[in-house]
This record gives sequence, C-alpha cells and structure tokens, in this order.
Amino acid sequence: MSAFHSSQAPLWTPSPERIAAAGITAFARQVEARWGRALPDYPALHAWSVAFPEEFWVSVWAFGEVRGERGSVVLENGGAMPGARWFPEARLNFAENLLRSRDDTDALVFWGEDKVKNRLSHGDLYRQVAHFAAALREQGVVAGDRVAAYMPNLPETLVAMLAAASIGAIFSSASPDFGVQGVLDRFGQIEPKVLLAVDGYYYNGKVVDCLDKLAAITAGLPSLKRVVVVPYVHAHHDLSGVPHARVLADFVKPFADVTEIAFEPLPFDHPLYVMYSSGTTGVPKCIVHAAGGALLQHIKEQRLHGDVKPGDRLFYFTTCGWMMWNWLVSGLASGATLLLYDGSPMMAHGNILFDYAQAEGMTHFGTSAKFIDGIAKAGLKPRETHDLGALRAMFSTGSPLVAEGFEYVYREIKADLCLSSISGGTDIISCFVLGNPTLPVWAGEIQCRGLGMAVDVFDETGAPLRGDKGELVCTRPFPVMPLGFWNDADGHKYRAAYFERFAGVWCHGDFCEITAHAGLVIHGRSDATLNPGGVRIGTAEIYRQVEKLHEVVESLVIGQEWPAGSGDVRVVLFVKLRPGLALDEALIGRIRQTIRDNTTPRHVPARVVQVEDIPRTKSGKIVELAVRAVVHGQPVKNVEALANPEALAYFRDRAELVS
Repeated sequence: MSAFHSSQAPLWTPSPERIAAAGITAFARQVEARWGRALPDYPALHAWSVAFPEEFWVSVWAFGEVRGERGSVVLENGGAMPGARWFPEARLNFAENLLRSRDDTDALVFWGEDKVKNRLSHGDLYRQVAHFAAALREQGVVAGDRVAAYMPNLPETLVAMLAAASIGAIFSSASPDFGVQGVLDRFGQIEPKVLLAVDGYYYNGKVVDCLDKLAAITAGLPSLKRVVVVPYVHAHHDLSGVPHARVLADFVKPFADVTEIAFEPLPFDHPLYVMYSSGTTGVPKCIVHAAGGALLQHIKEQRLHGDVKPGDRLFYFTTCGWMMWNWLVSGLASGATLLLYDGSPMMAHGNILFDYAQAEGMTHFGTSAKFIDGIAKAGLKPRETHDLGALRAMFSTGSPLVAEGFEYVYREIKADLCLSSISGGTDIISCFVLGNPTLPVWAGEIQCRGLGMAVDVFDETGAPLRGDKGELVCTRPFPVMPLGFWNDADGHKYRAAYFERFAGVWCHGDFCEITAHAGLVIHGRSDATLNPGGVRIGTAEIYRQVEKLHEVVESLVIGQEWPAGSGDVRVVLFVKLRPGLALDEALIGRIRQTIRDNTTPRHVPARVVQVEDIPRTKSGKIVELAVRAVVHGQPVKNVEALANPEALAYFRDRAELVS
C-alpha cells in the first residue's frame, strides 16, 4: 500500500477567472485552433503533448515567440533514447532570446543582503552585455570555448553568461562558497579560457574574502588567458597574486563605445552550459546542456506551468552553483523582470526576502522547502507583516515540501496563491514534475507531470506502478536531455548514468509515487546522494577531503533522517582511523575544517563517528546504502554481496546518533 494518503480538501483551488487568464489556458486554445485537438482539461493536454511531441514543441516555439529559424524538421530518430535529435535544421542564439528589449523598464533588480541594492534596465543590460562580449572576443573567445564564473548571484554573472552565449561560448558557474578543490574538480575538467570571479561576498552580515582562494584556483587552471575580478565587497584590490587578473571596469573599458551585439546563429543543440553532478562516485560529472533545449523547456515551465507573463517580477533564492540560477535567468525570455538576491535568506530575522517581495511587487517567489520550514519554526507570519498583494505563485524545490509546509504557506504567507512544489534536477536543468495554475493544490503533493514529459513510476521490473512507491522515469525523448558528459566521447558514462536501469528509458534516481489526484510525491533519492536542507551533496567530495588527513584510513558518509519523520537529513560521517588512534574533539574539528575549507559549509558533517571497519562489496566498493539502512533500523538487502558483512554491526544502535 502507498505510504502517502491525502483525503482532505485541496488547500487552494483556482478561481474561474484565474483559470481563464492563465497562460496555459491560452496555449491550449491555440493548440485546439492550430491542430484541431480537443483539450478539455489538463490530463488531455498532457496526453496530447506526449503522444504528439512534434506538434507540442512546435507549439511551444510559437507561443514563446522564439527568435530564430526553426527549420522544417522537428524530430529525428524520435524512437531513440538517447539518440533523438530535436530541430536539426534550426538556428538560434540563446542570448538574443533573453535580450529581447532595450527599453528603460527593469530587466533586473539586485539585493546583496542589506548592503547593496542595484537595478538595470533592459537597455543597461544590453549595453553591458555588448561591452563584455566585445572584450571576450578581444581575448580570442570563439564558439565552443569555455567561460567560467566563480561568482555570487550578481548582475555581472548574468552579463557574463549572456555575453558568452552571444558568441556561442559555453558558460559554467560555481558559487564562491566552494573551496579551492571543489572549484578545480569542476572547472579543471572543462579548461575555461576566461574566468569571472568576485573579490568576496556577504553572508549573514559578514564579509567573506575570496582573493586568496582565487589565487590558488587560478594557479590550478593553466588554460586561463584572463581572470576578470568583480569588485563587490572591497574598494581597492591587490591583484598581484592572481595571474592574468584585471578588474572588470578595466576589462570592458576599451569597448565602451560598442552598442550592438553580434549574436551568432547556432544549431539548436549547440552547447550552452556545463553543469555538474554531485560527485557521488568521483569527481563531479560535467553535464553538457544545449541552448535550444534549455530555452524551450524553460519557456514552457515558466509561461505555462508557472504562469509567468511579461512584466511579472520573478524571484528564486539560489546560488550560482545550483541549476535554479540557470532556470531563473531564462525568465528574461518570457518578459519577466528578474529579482536577484545574494546572501543569507535569514537576514532581518528571516524577513528580508519578504521585505524584497513587498518593495518590488514580487509576483513569483521561489525558494526551498528548508526555508519554508525554517520560517515556520521561527514563527514568521508574513501575511500580517508584509503587503504581498502582487504575489501569485510560490515555488519550492531542493527537497520534498511536507504537508505541514504547504499548510503553513496558505495559513501564514498568503491564502490565494498557487504553491508549486517542483522537482527535476541538474541532469535536465529543469523539472519532470511541477505546478499548474489551473489545478488545485493538495497538501504534500506536486500538482502534475510536466507537459511534453512522459513521466511514469516503475517498479523494480520496469512495469508501471500505481498506489505505491517506485522509480521516477521518463519513457520518451525530450529536448532538454543533456547532450552528454564532458570527456565522454563514446557516451558510455552518459548511458550508464540514466539508461542502464531500464533500456531506452530515463531513470532519474528519485523514489516517488503517483497520487489519487494524478499528482506526485517525491520520497527522496533512490541512490546514496546526500540531501541536507534540500541541497544535493556527493559523498565522494567529502571522502576526498577527509582521507587527506593522516589519521583517517577510510570513511563512509550517509544522510540520517533528522529529526525523525521530518523529511530532512543531517550528514553523518563514519571514520576508520589508524591503529591505536581514538577520535577526539580536536580531530573532529580538523575533519570538519578540512571539509569546510575545500567544499562548502553544507558538506560539513553534523556527527563524526569512529568505527572499526567499513563494509564493502566483493569488488571493493563501500556500501553507503546498506549503512544508511542499518542506521535507520531497516533491513539490508543482498548481504551476501558483501565481502565483510560483519562490519555492519559497527553502525547499529550508535549512541552518537540519537541526539
């Protein structure tokens, strides 16, 4: 039987007026007129979008007013997964589709905690991109080169991305809270020609300097021809220790008279972004995403599922190390003003994002389930303290939003909005399942499967499953499937990552179920990836740091559900030490500091526990899933596959893990 039941009334039902005014309703009427389809409700619309993908994606192209040449062929090799190719004759430029306006209305607004506020008009943004693109060309950047950013969520990061995309260069970003090794594990693989980096950033009211780390990162990236430093927290800079470095103003100054951008017309599947996996089994995999697929998918998700309209004010709390940044900035293609924020979301006692929403007339508020849980526990009641009259939609992702979180939003934030829990991943730089402004919202449920996405739930044999939990899969090709992995010429690693479990079917690694309302509930990852506070963390990134320490022989890390029943996890690290050594507070402190210095604060374990041995398979692989099961009092499957099953006893009923 299902572990999830929802028999109560929906928390929100859209009014007939909201349904009539929704973008997805207008889209359905256009489809009916163009293709002669009868689409009386969302199930019919979704079924058509999956059964007739050529009609659907052509319709998204038209509804989104995509700039470019579409060509006559929509889909080649449509029965192959992977292997299908979308719009093979098309030519477009991603940046041109985001820089549609050059007027004086707001393109973006920026808040850096309570320290910095800024805004750029569409004309300002266009001019800054023109200058940066000209400077990149002067450095010899051409289509296919990589431009990387070690940046907070600043306007300059967006400018650099758009400038790179205008040329056809591939953009990749990492948040400045990553340590040196974490950055080199990512950018070292793709060998960027230009690096945009910040001098520091604000977090929780404090200044965090980045220049020392930047010097070490630059030294580890011999491919760099230029490092462009963005002044954010310091007035003056000594860049003598950073090779190839120039301050941003000096980098673009020679091109101040440039007023036009030469947008390169590129194939639909020209690479746009390199994103990174969590690094569970080694250095992070570099996932390559195409410009056309990302553009079409984001237009679909924002204009249809999110009901983003021209003039709306779109916000998502995100860093530049998370795919939600890439999703957010695409809002320019739908005519939205972007509301950017960098720093702690808990400034002003958790009120700063609602201060921002009120000040800027925010229409779409994107955040994480962890933030919603945090402000609920803090007792915030934004409906009483802030004017949120413009707010129509709230998005939540990063981890499953529990029913209590849904109830809190409608009780204490706003009763009349579409609360959309959404889920997808870096792998597809978008969503498989998400919201819908024309459907009711049920506590704890994601409203629907995405249009054009043949999402299903399979049991272990690959048969569709209803009324119970199974693997989230997608059974047909979609345009935002990755082009592949960097340095995976024959596609072996790519196929193994998504198509090995079920032949010809994308298996995403989420454990989920379809509800009685045709919604979905995500019960967590079905692999060993950690997910504290809704941020996916790869275990290998922790192992590489811990096992640098002389005292540590080997280690194993899991996510322990904590508090029990909350749906959240804390990171627990088990260490096997050299003979005769005992874990003490000093060594625990060094372990945590090493992890913090070289990854991010989110990687730091809440508990560090000494064990005598680490269980392994007969082929020598450590078994995180088995240990996680033991810690949670669950049975371990396939014990016979272990070379040393007796080691599991060291993880059972540990006193260190009950508080």
